[in-house]
Amino acid sequence: MSTRAQPDHDAWDAWHPSELATRLRKVSRPWCVVGGWALDLWHGRQTRDHDDLEFTILRGDLDIFRRVLGEMDFYTAGDGLVEYLPPSAVPPAGIFQIWCLDGKKRRWRVDMMIEPGTPGTWAYKREPTIVRPRAEMIDTTPDGVPYLKPAGVLLFKAKHRRAKDEIDFGNALPKLAGPERAWLKASLDVAHPDHDWARAL
Repeated sequence: MSTRAQPDHDAWDAWHPSELATRLRKVSRPWCVVGGWALDLWHGRQTRDHDDLEFTILRGDLDIFRRVLGEMDFYTAGDGLVEYLPPSAVPPAGIFQIWCLDGKKRRWRVDMMIEPGTPGTWAYKREPTIVRPRAEMIDTTPDGVPYLKPAGVLLFKAKHRRAKDEIDFGNALPKLAGPERAWLKASLDVAHPDHDWARAL
């Protein structure tokens, strides 16, 4: 285990999605904002406070994004442990989160999530049979920030159902289009059978 000093796990001062998009503007590989911020990009306004900012990339593209975000220090996050990831190190296969630290400010800026799938196919990491063309899962704001569409975000949020997840579901439900409702319900029936949200859909 690295003894490299790191700030507390709650020492977040996350970028706004537009800041992330500016930093990644020259990257041609797939990425998108996920989590609560993705829902707010879809809403077109910020509906609540966000403790962090999450975005996803494909595992094979990790080195590309590390180079682009080269001023950051990188830490693997999993099972409550946050550990320094040296520049030449490859994260273990069981790691799906890389926290990016602003070393000068000693603040976490963004959570880089590693996802399965391919450039053309989106896959739900908790249930590999749930796949969909990536073009159907990702949308982009008018100013060019890519984000996971709400059905995909809510599928991830369904597992833990924290207070903020229930708020996010309630805010999104009236606006979800019919096809997205149907896809989310079918996916919940596979990944989380008998889920309350499936009944609400």
